[in-house]
Amino acid sequence: MISPAGTTRIHDAGPDTSEAFRRLAAAPHGPERERLLQEIAAAWLPMAHRIARGYRERGESLDDLEQVAALGLTKAINRFDPSLCKAFESYAVPTIKGELRRHFRDFMWSVHVPRRVQELRNQVRRARQELAQQPGGEAPTAARIAAHCGLTEEEVRQGEAALGSFAALSLDAPALTTGDEGASLGDLFGEQEAAFDLVADREAVKPCLRGLPTRERRILYLRFFEDMTQARIAEELGVSQMHVSRLITRTCARLRRQVLAQAA
Repeated sequence: MISPAGTTRIHDAGPDTSEAFRRLAAAPHGPERERLLQEIAAAWLPMAHRIARGYRERGESLDDLEQVAALGLTKAINRFDPSLCKAFESYAVPTIKGELRRHFRDFMWSVHVPRRVQELRNQVRRARQELAQQPGGEAPTAARIAAHCGLTEEEVRQGEAALGSFAALSLDAPALTTGDEGASLGDLFGEQEAAFDLVADREAVKPCLRGLPTRERRILYLRFFEDMTQARIAEELGVSQMHVSRLITRTCARLRRQVLAQAA
């Protein structure tokens, strides 16, 4: 369709903002330029929202999609040069769609996936849909998808692996493979083993233990490795329990200072 000003438009309902763009190109930075930008944006915003609605089945809220589309529209208005392209709509539509695709690519993946793998994922997904419409009704194999897309089977497997990375399951989702109807995915995760910290502490203190006098080293071994009471240690060494207690306290404090000094 040709507008009264001679501007070609894709849709009959597209607004005629050719005059506003002409004045915008000549306007210096200031209130008048801002007013023209707002006028053009308001005229084309319904088109941006229509484009956003075409992406609403991909797991993002419509409000967020419309904001992204509005951002794409703003970029299109600021970059549009009437002297190079007479139809603003033919320039704005790809810009808005590109902004929406970029939003899904950069912000909607639950797991970070390299750009190349994202592209493989899209190719594999489209190939599955296209092959599913062909006679036979069988699920396409990796070899068939590879031949359809011009990819290797390894690339197809990478794309298939990425199909589950776009949206993550909640940890409260049921774990269907456990046989326990009440189990959730979170129940399948292990917990940090408290003994790991003890192993790390023992390894850190080993060099310091070797430098202790023989009696102090034996007392610590009997107390912490053989789990003997202070009374039994005192009986075995022929000293008082009070003396054993003082030796343990003094030796542990010495070891703690040495380990902290090494860590620093």
